Amino acid sequence: MDPKLSKDILGAVNKKTGKNISESAIKKIAGTVTPQTIQDEEKLRALIKQVSQLAGVPVAESTVKEIIRAVKQSGLNLSNLEGLMKMMLNK
Repeated sequence: MDPKLSKDILGAVNKKTGKNISESAIKKIAGTVTPQTIQDEEKLRALIKQVSQLAGVPVAESTVKEIIRAVKQSGLNLSNLEGLMKMMLNK
């Protein structure tokens, strides 16, 4: 992931949530994500919940379902995770 883009995404997340989430906290969570996480709905739900708790922002079940549907439809892989993050930030 492009370091500048990473900083831009982190800045956008912090601005949107009104929280100050550290880059190391994001990297810690990102380090646990595997291709199986993206393919397994329960693991993906757990990841969404973990990020939600980190940000201190509740995520409605309808939004969780929308994220899961978007991931499945896009055939998203870890090398294209930036695309999903951009899509979610534009909501």
